[in-house]
Amino acid sequence: MNGQNRKDITPGTEVDIVLKADQRTGKLTSGIVKDILTKSSSHPHGIKVRLTDGQVGRVKSIRS
Repeated sequence: MNGQNRKDITPGTEVDIVLKADQRTGKLTSGIVKDILTKSSSHPHGIKVRLTDGQVGRVKSIRS
């Protein structure tokens, strides 16, 4: 699943995100969602989340 729809992501979901600093390279960072920061129901570049370790980025994929 891609990370463009807010309804697909809940706190505790394991995801792959792209950090702001890694947007040019596309390097993915894995982690568990702590907070959902995007208020709209969808976003073309991915829903912005904060991971449990404090890193913030946009969801590129949801791990099952």
